[in-house]
Amino acid sequence: MTQEAAFTATIEKDQRIEPRDWMPDGYRKTMIRQIAQHAHSEIIGMQPEGAWITRAPSLRRKAILLAKVQDEAGHGLYLYSAAETLGADRGDLTRRLIEGRQKYSSIFNYPTLTFADVGVIGWLVDGAAICNQVPLCRSSFGPYARAMIRICKEESFHQRQGYELLMTMMRGTEAQRDMVQDAVNRWWWPSLMMFGPPDAESPNTAQSMAWKIKRHTNDELRQRFVDMSVPQASALGVTLPDPDLRWNPEREHHDFGEIDWSELKRVISGDGPLNAERIEHRRRADEDGEWVRSAAAAHAAKKQGVRG
Repeated sequence: MTQEAAFTATIEKDQRIEPRDWMPDGYRKTMIRQIAQHAHSEIIGMQPEGAWITRAPSLRRKAILLAKVQDEAGHGLYLYSAAETLGADRGDLTRRLIEGRQKYSSIFNYPTLTFADVGVIGWLVDGAAICNQVPLCRSSFGPYARAMIRICKEESFHQRQGYELLMTMMRGTEAQRDMVQDAVNRWWWPSLMMFGPPDAESPNTAQSMAWKIKRHTNDELRQRFVDMSVPQASALGVTLPDPDLRWNPEREHHDFGEIDWSELKRVISGDGPLNAERIEHRRRADEDGEWVRSAAAAHAAKKQGVRG
C-alpha cells in the first residue's frame, strides 16, 4: 500500500492522522492554517474582555473574568503546540499574524462598550465557538482533536458564566436590562458571521470535509447555533435583532434574515472597528516578551549543557 493510500484508508476508517504519519502537503498546510487561525483567535480574544478586568463591578466578577481570560491564553498555547507537531514554528506564526499574513476570528474586531458585552460574549460568541468546535473533537488530526476536548469543556463553562451574568443583569434595573439588550443587538449578527461565508462561497469547506477535518458545513453549524440561541434568548427575556427570525415547521428549523456578507469581508480584510488596535496590542506584547523568551531559551540551553 502506498503512503497516500494508507492516508486515505485512515481517513475513510475514521481514524486519526498523527504527526509522524505521512500526509499530503495540502493536508498539512490546511491543518497549520486552521490551527494557527484558531490559536490566534484565542490570544487576540483575550483583549476585548481583558479590558474589563479592572472595571468589573465586584471582586467576584473580576475573579471570574480573570480566570476566563487565563483559560483563553491556555487554549492558545494548546493550539500553537498542536501546530508545532506539524513542523510550524510558533514565532513564525506570530509574525505572520502581526504582518497580516494569517487571520483570526472577525468577531474580536468589535468593541466591548459595556460590562454587558462581557456576558454576551460568553453567551453568544462562546456559544458559537462551541457549535464550531465540538465537532472538531472528532477532527482527523489527532493533536488538534485531543486539544479540542479540553478547550470545549472550558468554553462550555465560559458560556454558562456569560449567561449567568446576563440573567443577573436582567433581574436588575431597567438600565441594566437595556444594557443587555443593546449588547445583544450589537453582537448577534457578528456572532452569525463567526461560522464563515455561506457554503457556496467557502473555498476550503469541501476539501476539509473530504479530509474529515470538519464534520459539518458553515451553514449547518450556523443553523444549529440559531436554533440553540432562540429559546435561550426567550428564557433570558431579550429580543434577537432579526425581524425575519421565526420557526419553520416544515424545515423544523428557524428561518433567519440575510447576513450582511459585505460586513464580514470588510472586517476580514482589516477594516473592522478595532483591527489595527488588536494587532498593535499583539505586536507590543510580542516585543515586550522577547526578553522572557530569550532568557528561557538561554536557561534551557545552559541546563542542557550541564546534563551533557
